[in-house]
Amino acid sequence: MGIDVECDLDIMARPRSNSNDANAPSERRHPNAAVNWHQPVLVNEVIQCLEPVPGTTFVDCTVGTGGHARAILPHLLPVGAGTPGRLIGIDCDATALAQARQRLAEFRPYVEVVHDTFSHLPEILARAGLTQVHGLVADLGMSSLQVDDPARGFSFRHEGPLDMRMDQRLPTTAADLIRTLSEDEVADLLSRLGEERWARRIAGHLVDRRARTPIVTTTHLAQVIAEAVPRRAGSRRLHPATRTFMALRMAVNDELLALQRLLEALPEVLLPGGRAAIITFHSLEDRLVKHAFQRGARDGVFRLLTKKPLRPSAREVAANPRSRSAKLRSVERCS
Repeated sequence: MGIDVECDLDIMARPRSNSNDANAPSERRHPNAAVNWHQPVLVNEVIQCLEPVPGTTFVDCTVGTGGHARAILPHLLPVGAGTPGRLIGIDCDATALAQARQRLAEFRPYVEVVHDTFSHLPEILARAGLTQVHGLVADLGMSSLQVDDPARGFSFRHEGPLDMRMDQRLPTTAADLIRTLSEDEVADLLSRLGEERWARRIAGHLVDRRARTPIVTTTHLAQVIAEAVPRRAGSRRLHPATRTFMALRMAVNDELLALQRLLEALPEVLLPGGRAAIITFHSLEDRLVKHAFQRGARDGVFRLLTKKPLRPSAREVAANPRSRSAKLRSVERCS
């Protein structure tokens, strides 16, 4: 989920009022439904890395509205007689899962969607009667479904509650963090997760402002941050609040810990010859994936399929600006 400040940061900093906005990420309409689906990134590259074939079992760790899953599933089904494959789609966002069920309805006998976090992957597989799979994909970027809903609190473009929970069952919201963290804790969070240059200054101003008036909405927080950051330091592309919002979202959802647990589980859950493809959108996540894959390769656990990350083509970026910062890394489990 996505700081290589270009994708997740862009989607909060750049207005995207509707699908007709020239700057908005492209969405494609499924022929069997009257909704606009979030458009997944690097779909062809994912298929090339994973090489799904009939009869195999795959996991989409971030199924979202079903984009990557829908691209993988046809490869799992035999053309004639033969054993069909199976796909398990995981997501912590119940709203996205409802759309995934609709989008993947034609594959229903061969797909199962699970409301959970991929940090629990071994347990999810065990409940499905599995211990290992032939491949998995994880797309760590956010979807427009989440960002464009003011009630979710991910973006400051429209006023909404400071929520930021991808899983509404989580107990702590961004407003809770803003209300309870000390000035030092806020500064550390913004520096560590947001790589925010003005973390200390923002934290001090935030603590001062919250003592006067509770900060409970996205637009109020964005205003407070904008007041704290020197005007000369403002980026023409990024709103001053962009890094703070991302850091809060990552903290609320414990995103780096979830990714670390997934990476630790990979050798256990991949069959020999099984493959994993992980898409990141900022440097903190990409660094974790890169180092885990390189360490596994040195230890003889993985074979690197992408010595350098795969990036979207110019054509994909033109069609879907949100894909610009995506990086795909892939490995194969050694025998």
